[in-house]
Amino acid sequence: MTQNSDYLFMIENACKAPSGHNTQPWLFKIREAEIDIYPDFSKELPVVDHNHRELFVSLGCAVENLCVAAREKGYHTEVKVIKDSFIRVLLTKDKKKQSDSLFPQIALRQTNRSVYEGREIPEDSIKILKNIPIEPSISIYFYKRGSVDYERLADMVYRGNSLQMNNEAFKTELTTWMRYNKKHQNKTRDGLSYATFGAPNVPRFIAKFVMSKAINEKAQNKEDRKKIASSSHFVLFTTKDDTVEQWIGLGRVLERILLCSTAMGIANAYLNQPNEESDVAKDMVARLQIPNEHPTILIRLGYGMKMPYSLRRDYKSCILLAE
Repeated sequence: MTQNSDYLFMIENACKAPSGHNTQPWLFKIREAEIDIYPDFSKELPVVDHNHRELFVSLGCAVENLCVAAREKGYHTEVKVIKDSFIRVLLTKDKKKQSDSLFPQIALRQTNRSVYEGREIPEDSIKILKNIPIEPSISIYFYKRGSVDYERLADMVYRGNSLQMNNEAFKTELTTWMRYNKKHQNKTRDGLSYATFGAPNVPRFIAKFVMSKAINEKAQNKEDRKKIASSSHFVLFTTKDDTVEQWIGLGRVLERILLCSTAMGIANAYLNQPNEESDVAKDMVARLQIPNEHPTILIRLGYGMKMPYSLRRDYKSCILLAE
């Protein structure tokens, strides 16, 4: 059966969304007037994401890309979360095609893990990001470098590193998703590529030895101190009730922020360690005075040189056969 080329276009762009460890944990099912998006639990991260919260945030990012691509093809979209298990995007051909200005940014967006240039983002640009539409029960907080709360968040990143880098299960899971050289990354087309960290392309046994020496509390905190000092802002995303539907909604808002910041030449990277450690997250709520909220995603923003892109698997391999 010939598949709708517009729908394939939407799925291809959805697969360019970010995901934890670049696991790409999504599957798609094409129907007559809708596309369903399912979690691929074979790509789960049971240690760092035991409740699948970050996985569903990633699905939300993919949904947002799909909707942006749909508008580019002249479709109206309606998103529904079905039984907290999958997402249905209803598609209706719109007689008045309305291109989305963020569509070109889907291919350009990247997670930039480098040390940034140290320049401050102008307040006018931050205001644009603050005015991006958000989904129900989602909140976003911006913290400027030099502020008390920025330093508090930095300290919580270091605490998160201390806990995670002394957790052998966490380190085992992390190394499972590392791609040590060009041959390795090209084979899997997923995971944490050596190139995105600025590492050289060397034989795998050498890369594994070097990385094994770098995966520890002292080295991670040293590197993150430089990255945080070079960034302009932290951005914290929270939900009200910590539900699947809200995680998906948060992912959609996150992707809007990432695409808009990309359009403005602003780099981003994740520092989600405090949200992944429950005791640190509880302390974050208290110290930042955001009661009754659930910290979910923390990113840093700034200006930096483009880095190599993470690879993606063939999007067609993520498409399920319809019944």
